[in-house]
Order: sequence, then C-alpha cells, then structure tokens
Amino acid sequence: MRSNILPCYKKIYIFTKASDEAREFSRRLKNWLNSHAIESEIFENVNELEKEEVMKDVDLLLVVGGDGSLLIATRRVAKFETPVLGINLGRLGFLTELNEEDAFDKLEIILSKPLCISRRMMLRATLIRDGEKILEADVLNDVVVNKAILARIVDVAVYVGDRYITTYNGDGIIISTPNGSTGYALSAGGPIVYPMMEVFLVVPICPHTLTDRPLILPNLEPITIELVAKEKDAWLTLDGQEGTELAYKDKIIVKQSPYHAYLVRTPDKNYFDILREKLGWK
Repeated sequence: MRSNILPCYKKIYIFTKASDEAREFSRRLKNWLNSHAIESEIFENVNELEKEEVMKDVDLLLVVGGDGSLLIATRRVAKFETPVLGINLGRLGFLTELNEEDAFDKLEIILSKPLCISRRMMLRATLIRDGEKILEADVLNDVVVNKAILARIVDVAVYVGDRYITTYNGDGIIISTPNGSTGYALSAGGPIVYPMMEVFLVVPICPHTLTDRPLILPNLEPITIELVAKEKDAWLTLDGQEGTELAYKDKIIVKQSPYHAYLVRTPDKNYFDILREKLGWK
C-alpha cells in the first residue's frame, strides 16, 4: 500500500523507557520507520539526547513510555527545538499523545502533513545557598519544595520579584507551568490552566491555613521560595524526578526558561478532547 508520509521527514529518533515492553515496541517502531525510508535510531541513555551532533537535523523525537519518559526527554532536547511525540505504554499518559494499540496508524496520519505542534512554556529553577548557585535546571511541569518523610511541616516564604507574598506552612509548595497544571498541582487542589498560556501557578500543598489558596501569576517576574524554619527537613524536586535536599535559608528562584517544549499533537484532537478522555468527563 502506498505510504502517505511526506518526504520531508528524513530522520526520526526514538527514546525508549528501560523496560522489555518498551524496547520491543521501539524495535518494531524503528523497523516501521525504516520501511518508510526514514532514518531512525533508538536511545535509552537520555544523556545522548543532549548532544548536538546526535540531535542535529532530527525532524521528530518519538518517546516510548509514559509521561515520566516524555518529561525526561523533552527537557534534554528543548534547546534544539526538537518536536516530541509521546507513545503511551504507562497508565494515565496525560502528556503522551498516542496509545500503543493504534500508534502506527495514528503516526502515519500525523506524518502525512506538517506537524501540529503545541508550544509549551518551561521553568528554570536555580538553587542558591549562602550566595552561591548550587543547581540550575529547566523543567516542563513543576518545581516542588516539600517536606521530608518524617518532617511535620515545612515553612517557606514566597516572593514575586522583591515583593513578599506570604509564608506557607504545610507539606510544601508547587510552582507549576500550565502544562503541569494537570499533574501534581491538580492533585494538590490547583486549577487546570490551558497549556499554551504562559503564567505561573503557585499551589500550596496541604496548607495549615485554609485561606492559603492557589495563585495564578504573570510570568514577568521571578518567584523566590525561601526555606525559613530551622531543623525542618525539606526537598527540592524537579518534574517529580530529580531531588535535592534543602538547607535552612536556601532560596529557589523560579523564572520562565528561555526554552520551550514543542509537543506534537494529533491534528483532529484538541485539548478538551484530552481532558474528557483522561479525566472521564462526559
């Protein structure tokens, strides 16, 4: 049967989750791409995706796994503006666009026309300790400061620019992008925000004061979180994957990243279709 894939797609790479199921599916996917005269390679080491010589001239990165795999890969290739398309082998798969069962049919439809790309804002988090930069990272979903397992509460002061907002007492705080509004922020009581908007979500986690409510703020000024209580253990978590233990008086500065994520969507499905499907709306 004649292929409908446009000839402009020359090089499509695959990043796979480290599981037997994902590896097997990725091999099938590579063979399918090769059969359509598309150059393809499979990567399991995410660090390879950060190399310019690897990602040069790649038309699309397919991510085989779940939302976690897509977050890992997207952060690495954002600086190259590489479009990313997720194929879900996990559970909910809110960010992944395709399911395993119909991935090949849907992929042929997607590649039969110019890519339908959703440009998503990212965050840059910088950890400052004693005036020195300890860590800096770009994330797609969220920056979280929360208590350690045995800690009772964590106290964090929050500023917008140089203006003090309040000190949150509770299990922690989430600074999220609109893309991350359907992740941890939603579980903590935050709103669902249309993902192409460029704003910050500030969502307290189980606050001890009932009037501490989620905020939506413009992305014009950085948000600073300061750990203000002694002898209380807390952690910084980036996209739910990378964790760093925090110390008293640590500051986390969160601003908009200079990079964006470019997520490929199915042309005939919009964001509200995804909400209905994933959240069980009628």
